[in-house]
Amino acid sequence: MAVRPGRDGPLIPTGAPPRHVALIMDGNGRWAKARGLPRALGHRAGVNALKRTVEGAADLGLEWMTVFGFSTENWRRPPSEVTELMRLLKLYVETDLGRLERDGVRVHVIGRRAGLAPDILEVIDRAERRTAHNSRFHLQVAFNYGGRADLADSARRLATAVAEGRLDPGLINEAMLGAGLSTAEGPEPDLIVRTSGEQRISNFLLWEAAYAEFVFQDVLWPDYGPEHLAAALHEFSMRERRYGASEVHDVLAAG
Repeated sequence: MAVRPGRDGPLIPTGAPPRHVALIMDGNGRWAKARGLPRALGHRAGVNALKRTVEGAADLGLEWMTVFGFSTENWRRPPSEVTELMRLLKLYVETDLGRLERDGVRVHVIGRRAGLAPDILEVIDRAERRTAHNSRFHLQVAFNYGGRADLADSARRLATAVAEGRLDPGLINEAMLGAGLSTAEGPEPDLIVRTSGEQRISNFLLWEAAYAEFVFQDVLWPDYGPEHLAAALHEFSMRERRYGASEVHDVLAAG
């Protein structure tokens, strides 16, 4: 698929883009280390990368974006780093919520909220409440999120319904499990991108990634921007998605 220059320079694929892209924003620490800076400054630079990437995503034709902000495993990091990551969520909302609201971006935060500090819960609530009327672009922020934890939470809800006599266990199916996930409101991702050159999923969108395409980009997250996202979309456009069907089956079905 051909690409053309975007309004501000990045390459924009000219074919149909994926509807939903999910991003594993990796490389803040290595970016800082390479420059002899504290990890905290790498995370701050990562916030700026998120701002410019989200701002350019709608221009690339996307409708949904999910970003991995803080995982359930990130609590194992040094307390000072955890505190900084929490502070950066607040900073992102404080400095960018007005623009997101004006630009038609709806913010939705997925992940466990139990145990989060009251000030973090207030920031999440404010971002969701002020952008609830928007529909131009959906930004999902995975915060205190883990794919396994989300699956466990959904299974727990079904188990409770069975125990209370509200659900026949023989009727449980994939749709019911999926409906209990924190991502149930939106479409499954068509494309999952991980930056920094690492090639693993890290407990991100485990259920939802069943038929997603993956692109791994060798760029540290603080250096990321719309031009890198456009390159990922271009690579996606070269893929043939079969959703479990074989090429022979497709040919027979068509003819």
